Amino acid sequence: MGGQISVDKSVQVVIVGGGFGGIEAARKLKCWGVPFVLVDMRDAFHHNVAALRAAVQSGFAKKTFISFSKTFGGSFRQGLVVGIDLEKRHVLLNDGEHLCYSHLILATGSDGPFPGKFDKPMDMQSAIQTYEDMVQEVEKSPRIVIVGGGSAGVEMAAEVKTKYPNKEVTLIHSKVALADAEVLPRVRQEVKESLLKEGVHLLLSQKVENLQSLTLNQFKENMIVKTDKGTEIVTDMVILCTGIKVNSAAYSGAFSDKLASNGALQVNEYLQVKGYDNIYAIGDCADVNEPKMAYHAGLHADVAVTNIVNSLTQKPLKTYTPGSLTFLISLGRCDGVGQISDYYVGHLLVTVVKSRDLFVSQSWRKMGQCMPC
Repeated sequence: MGGQISVDKSVQVVIVGGGFGGIEAARKLKCWGVPFVLVDMRDAFHHNVAALRAAVQSGFAKKTFISFSKTFGGSFRQGLVVGIDLEKRHVLLNDGEHLCYSHLILATGSDGPFPGKFDKPMDMQSAIQTYEDMVQEVEKSPRIVIVGGGSAGVEMAAEVKTKYPNKEVTLIHSKVALADAEVLPRVRQEVKESLLKEGVHLLLSQKVENLQSLTLNQFKENMIVKTDKGTEIVTDMVILCTGIKVNSAAYSGAFSDKLASNGALQVNEYLQVKGYDNIYAIGDCADVNEPKMAYHAGLHADVAVTNIVNSLTQKPLKTYTPGSLTFLISLGRCDGVGQISDYYVGHLLVTVVKSRDLFVSQSWRKMGQCMPC
């Protein structure tokens, strides 16, 4: 960065959402000296890349929550955004307050099942306790079924088996291949072989058809999970690792004509919402043809903030081009596999780079705080 810039009192950036993209945008604006307000319904950033380990390993959850106010002080506002007034340039909060903006960054992320996502606002201590409660449920469940074999389901199965080798873990996936479709076939095969080696039972090309009647994330003896192929599994706990969707509630009313089919916002090459040169969408809520990953959200934040700064200093805008795919899959604390661009990355490197701490320490450093032991 080239140091701080001087701006007049009319400049105020509002960032909606404090996920990976939101905090990166806030950090960069802070470094540039550009006034901003980061708005989130929670009081802490959740490093949900490590959520699956937090649901299995007692004491780990406290490392995945980092206070917003300790990092951003008065530039953080806890609240739920319920709408955007484009004409008045106001962000509307659920308590009736409105925040004025000259520039707006939408970083609302996605919704999905716990662990990783929460379906209601929750303070940091309550969120940590929710994870600790699940740790207890996992501990007392001798048989566990995980529904969904994308990267989240794969990592969840590996976390359980790493911590509890003697538990009976079954992974049910609707497709033939595990992990995400963008991943190299060799990586997907290595994932499968690693899970089988750990003793995970795999039911592939099958869908759970009685999910609505099952109790999730809690110990309940002798539940019966039924699939569309007629398979029945008796289990004591069911964990859902599917169903991530874009969180569009804050902006869908204002941008009803700018929504992609999945609820993400249509953006141009500068990550500006189409038709608005002062409004940006980053992370999961940006309609960009690439996997939804924390890493990409950070890259988006850099482009959005650079373009706000450049627009204020009469410099050319920076374009965003989806780059090569970096995809690292943790398979417990001591294993992992992945790819960088189109090249396979072996177990040892992924273990060292990601699996050991799931980038948690990196987030604490970025937020300028000390990680608890």
